[in-house]
Amino acid sequence: MNQFWENEYIQIAANYSVVILCMIVFLAIFEAVTKYRNWEEIKKGNMSVAMATGGKIFGIANIFRYSIEQNESLVMMIGSGVFGFVLLLAGYFIYEFLTPKFKIDEEIQCDNRAVGFISMVISIGLSYVIGAGIS
Repeated sequence: MNQFWENEYIQIAANYSVVILCMIVFLAIFEAVTKYRNWEEIKKGNMSVAMATGGKIFGIANIFRYSIEQNESLVMMIGSGVFGFVLLLAGYFIYEFLTPKFKIDEEIQCDNRAVGFISMVISIGLSYVIGAGIS
């Protein structure tokens, strides 16, 4: 059975499957903490929500990229990825806290593209910092 798990293609498929599952769970968590419904807003053409959500997707994937590179075992990869996601989520709340003059979620829901763009860049930027910390 060890030979099965040592196969490079099996490892790639396992990492891929786990990251997809984690992505779904993490996006559901982001959906729960925002005041708007991501996919409903995207369906309506809200570019700000699309940019913010795209940044989150890229950020999560980038964190797992570093996690996969750094960890030999699937369990350790998941642990690093979950930890990275928690840090990314904390970054979201810090961003909200540091902008007391307006509510990030409300601006994004109203399709304020400047706020959506900054949200996207923050998610992407933090994912590189988090990833560097993981590796």
